[in-house]
Amino acid sequence: MTRDKLGAPPAQPGDTVTPQAAVQKHPPEPHRGSCGRGTGGPLQGALGVWMIGALGSIATTVIIGTLALRKGLTEPLGMLTTGDPFKDMALADLTAIEFGGCDIRPTEQRSVARQVLNLSDIADPAGCREIENAFLQIVSRIDKGTARNCGDAIQQLTDSSVMRDCSLREEVAEIRRCLQQFKRERSLTEVVVVNLASTEPPLELDRCHMDLQAFETCLDRNDAAAVKASTIYAYAAVREGCPYINFTPSSGALVPAIIQLAEKNKVPVMGNDGKTGETLVKSALAPMFTCRNLAVLSWEGFNILGNMDGSILRHPDNRESKIKTKDQILSRILGYAPHSRVHIDYVPSLDDQKTAWDFIHFKGFLGAKMSLQFVWQGYDSMLAAPLVLDLVRLADLAKRRGEGGLMPQLACYFKAPLGVEEQRLYEQFKMLLDYAELATATRSHHEICV
Repeated sequence: MTRDKLGAPPAQPGDTVTPQAAVQKHPPEPHRGSCGRGTGGPLQGALGVWMIGALGSIATTVIIGTLALRKGLTEPLGMLTTGDPFKDMALADLTAIEFGGCDIRPTEQRSVARQVLNLSDIADPAGCREIENAFLQIVSRIDKGTARNCGDAIQQLTDSSVMRDCSLREEVAEIRRCLQQFKRERSLTEVVVVNLASTEPPLELDRCHMDLQAFETCLDRNDAAAVKASTIYAYAAVREGCPYINFTPSSGALVPAIIQLAEKNKVPVMGNDGKTGETLVKSALAPMFTCRNLAVLSWEGFNILGNMDGSILRHPDNRESKIKTKDQILSRILGYAPHSRVHIDYVPSLDDQKTAWDFIHFKGFLGAKMSLQFVWQGYDSMLAAPLVLDLVRLADLAKRRGEGGLMPQLACYFKAPLGVEEQRLYEQFKMLLDYAELATATRSHHEICV
């Protein structure tokens, strides 16, 4: 048996989590800022990142990656916000970030940390040991979360200390208490909440989800069937004034009522479902067919993956949420709906790896039928972690700029960006570049005024 960088046998795969997700609504125009306010000035203290599913492989990679970047042991590959044009935007420094969060099940974190370190390019054993020790200190502070209405696949992962038999208002109060304690004990200026939990079954929207007052009434009467764990987390975060990122496809988080609350309270929120692999390639490749007036006849996608995410997605109810976010972009890009299916299968031996094989059948001049195929292979957590760090920094900046509600400028990070119809990757990326230019110009104007 080979030995890892810390001198121990290589770790076995692991993952974990809890839940969250969304809905659509056109956001207000971003606050433009003015001399003396809303310009996104420098963060005055530490920034907290409170992750739902904090013991999972993505959260583990986010923490370990940040610790490695601080020590100069790796490069920020996969991150956009460390280079031009983002470096002049007064984003929070990676050295000023504190981590916390919640999860629903216990796990042996040393082995998970070593698995991430073994996949990295860090060649310094002493540095790896320092990172591991710092990581274990961080995860020792993780709170217990809720698994309300997350389906049997997730419910079976919970331990006895997970919140049970509480009213909706009591669950909200407990999550807010955790956020307050995290902010107080770590002396934080701001806290950004990120949902990295396992995918919940879809939440069917009703009238109570469409209006804030109706939703508050739903909570008051303890209508437990109308919410999922993700709804509780998102509502508690926004009530606490914490920017909220839904990196999952779970549809229960950013329902219209919660987005209304975020707009009202000037809290930035955004989702859904981080775009890391097959869908990323789709959003870049599909516009090519429109640029050449080629007719796509069918686009079949076959995905296999391991880890806890793959295990949860074996269950049809949970898988439905994921397929919805992966399978909607083609018609928006092409302007018509070709035959298209997304297949997801669990392969335990892949661990954190995922493989996508896509077959595209298209028609060209004189009706000739042709095809294109691609294979995407990667480590899910390594692809997701830098996006999470970008999103945290940009959400914090939006809060300091006085913005609230949806953040359409972050569309390029999501499979199903809320409030955004545009699905072409380049055009989504241009939205982010335009925002960066505006934020930088506003900051420069403010500094001249001062």
